[in-house]
Amino acid sequence: MARTASTQRLVLGSIAPDFSLPDSHGKIWSRESCAQGKPLVVVFACNHCPYVIHIREALGRIASEYIPKGISFVAINSNDAEQYPDDAPDKMPTFAREAKWEFPYLVDSTQNIAHAWHAACTPDLFVLDAAARLVYSGQFDSSRPKSDAIATGGDLRAVLEAILARKSVPSPQTPSLGCNIKWKPGNEPKS
Repeated sequence: MARTASTQRLVLGSIAPDFSLPDSHGKIWSRESCAQGKPLVVVFACNHCPYVIHIREALGRIASEYIPKGISFVAINSNDAEQYPDDAPDKMPTFAREAKWEFPYLVDSTQNIAHAWHAACTPDLFVLDAAARLVYSGQFDSSRPKSDAIATGGDLRAVLEAILARKSVPSPQTPSLGCNIKWKPGNEPKS
């Protein structure tokens, strides 16, 4: 586990990169089909990362609270499943079910989407408005594994409340912190 911060290289206000990725059952999802014309929370995640495990149930609770309010969610697993078999697509449904993730959990086997979004760690969070413009790139909250702090999603919750109230998203935006994305050999991001 290499502790890594998100890069925050996508420009706020820019249209987020599109994607076309399968879930573990082979159904293809695009950014548009995930968002359905609503704001969208995009979380780069995986099954084995202690940072993701630390927030996964809180993320499931927040999604179940905000989906009925008009916010969409998607998680994307870009890790190299050959080197990290715990992140293999066949293990993703059980992980999502245990976390009560009632949203798509997609497989980025080429890692092209992680590159396009400049995702660096798990979890790496992005929030788009209904027009697919990036309004947030930051942490879920300030809690971390092996601390006494309980994951609440305070930072993400503040962003979602601002969107629903049609107010400015809070700043500054603190980068996410987690395990580095497990890149395939030779596929690491270029500086």
